[in-house]
Amino acid sequence: MAISKDILATYRGPATVVRRLLSMGPREDRALVYLMAGCALVFTSQLPALSRQAYLTGAELNPLLGGALLGWVFIAPLFFYVLAAISHAVALGLGGRGDWYGARLALFWAFLASAPLILLYGLVAGFVGPGPALNLTGGFWVVAFLWFWIAGLREAEKGVMA
Repeated sequence: MAISKDILATYRGPATVVRRLLSMGPREDRALVYLMAGCALVFTSQLPALSRQAYLTGAELNPLLGGALLGWVFIAPLFFYVLAAISHAVALGLGGRGDWYGARLALFWAFLASAPLILLYGLVAGFVGPGPALNLTGGFWVVAFLWFWIAGLREAEKGVMA
C-alpha cells in the first residue's frame, strides 16, 4: 500500500497499520526512511513561520533555515532513536514482549503519519501567527501523534497496556 494511503488509514486505525507494517518483517531501512521523511516534513512545515519571523524581526532568513535544517534533519533523528529505546525499555518493564525494532517503527510511523497536522500547524504559524488557532492546531497534532504512537506501541509490544 502507498504511504499516503497508510497515513490515511492510520487516522482510522493506527494499530492495524502498524500491525501490517510489522508483518513485513524488520526492515531498518524502511523505519529510517519513515523517520527522515517525518523530519523533512517538519522542517518544511517551519518554513512559513521562519519566513514570518525573519520579516517581522528583520533577521536574516538563511541562518534561521540552517538552524532548523540542522535541528530537524541531523539532530532530531538521534533524539527519536533514544526516545524509542526508552519507550521499549518502559514497555518491557510493563510486560511487553516486542522488540526494539517494533518500538522504533511505532514511534517513527506515528511521527510520519501525524505530519499532515504538523504541516497545517506550520501554515497557521506562518500565516496567522501566535494565538488560539495556533494552539488548537498544535493540540490536534499532539493528540494525534500520541494516539498513533501509543496504539502502535501497544501493537508492537502485544500486551503492554492491553
